Amino acid sequence: MAYKITDACINCGVCAGECPVEAISEADGKHVIDAEKCIDCGACAGACPVDAPQAE
Repeated sequence: MAYKITDACINCGVCAGECPVEAISEADGKHVIDAEKCIDCGACAGACPVDAPQAE
């Protein structure tokens, strides 16, 4: 099950740098996770200062 970035995101980009499969990108001023690339490792959630990435 992939992670999804919630509206709590402050667009800092820390999560993108932690993703080992480069599943996170910026689109329309916020970060999004490509569910097909996400390997559900939780690295993004562990790095996020506002707990925006959540498991679906």
